[in-house]
Amino acid sequence: MAETLIKVDLNQSAYENEQVHNRWHPDVPMACWVNPGDDFILETYDWTGGFIKNNDSADDVRDIDLSIVHFLSGPVGVKGAEPGDLLVVDLLDIGTKADSQWGFNGFFSKQNGGGFLTDHFPLAQKSIWDFNGLFTKSRHVPGVEYAGLIHPGLIGCLPDPKMLAAWNEREQELIDTDPTRVPGLANPPFAATAHLGKLSGDAKAKAAAEGARTVPPREHGGNCDIKDLSRGSKVFFPVYVDGAGLSVGDLHFSQGDGEITFCGAIEMAGWVHMRVNLIKGGMAKYGIKNPIFKPSPITPNYKDYLIFEGISVDEGGKQHYLDVNVAYRQACLNAIEYLKKFGYSGAQAYSILGTAPVQGHISGVVDVPNACATLWLPTEIFEFDINPTAAGPIKMLDGSIDMPISQDVV
Repeated sequence: MAETLIKVDLNQSAYENEQVHNRWHPDVPMACWVNPGDDFILETYDWTGGFIKNNDSADDVRDIDLSIVHFLSGPVGVKGAEPGDLLVVDLLDIGTKADSQWGFNGFFSKQNGGGFLTDHFPLAQKSIWDFNGLFTKSRHVPGVEYAGLIHPGLIGCLPDPKMLAAWNEREQELIDTDPTRVPGLANPPFAATAHLGKLSGDAKAKAAAEGARTVPPREHGGNCDIKDLSRGSKVFFPVYVDGAGLSVGDLHFSQGDGEITFCGAIEMAGWVHMRVNLIKGGMAKYGIKNPIFKPSPITPNYKDYLIFEGISVDEGGKQHYLDVNVAYRQACLNAIEYLKKFGYSGAQAYSILGTAPVQGHISGVVDVPNACATLWLPTEIFEFDINPTAAGPIKMLDGSIDMPISQDVV
């Protein structure tokens, strides 16, 4: 039986747990140490540390201070790991906590975080999803049920000082191009809400002022939100500091490619059972500067899809040059408009695309001027037929159920 090295109490503030942190910095102390070949279990908070509640109000999504996130379990030190090695992480199993059999999906207010489609959904909204073994349903989004592919949205190793400085410099340069943009272009260090595990005193103050926010993916891994990085996956992480400093959090019960609603998966508290090994000098041997991984052999067995196409022409008709971001946004908007014909609100359709195991594909980036992106929506997750027919769509939902929404507070 694998030992649980890090435990979380969902009734305790994450700030009181010295085995979690919410910033990347090389000085964050190791929460525990393991040997190559060891397997162990880490429990995790949901990414907000329990701020979002299981209720029918979206006020918590509106009001959350996003500078507190993400709360990560770790860092785990691996004995013998040195800069230049590859840390091999086998995700043996991932699960829900017995005392937390639910998760949440949300859209952040444009004034507080925004999201991929924030101009279309500018207000905070939330849906709650209940777990029943492998499956999930929502009282706020009727007519769908799907199998989860539980995975860590965020997993990675500590940066060294040089890498940390490069992150902060390049992201600040981007912010400076449009410093008043809403939502912001990036998230600079913010000491006031930093939690750095066991670090205290002057060392904590220094690290809090420099620590990188956990929001984006970077060279070390981080918040990549890859839905196929689930149980049975194997990940090869570049090592930048002695001991590697592996941390994990932001578990998702299910997610569509792109996590397009930002709080875009079904977010949950849970646990990860993993094993670690080392490839000495592996970064140079394989020319690796970003993680690589082998996907899970276990995926939801959906075989029938409707595939929605988008091109790099935006909602206003403006032509963009081979812009995959614009093309994928159009594919998502096309799918939302289609689902509305069956009685879903736009918000419910958006939530489905963020939480269900939809696939996103870059289908073409060579045919100037239009990139082509596609969104693959599994039809088998619906409790009714959504395929197009000569008879036209049948409105299956009457609008009596919708997702909670909060108005912005000025």
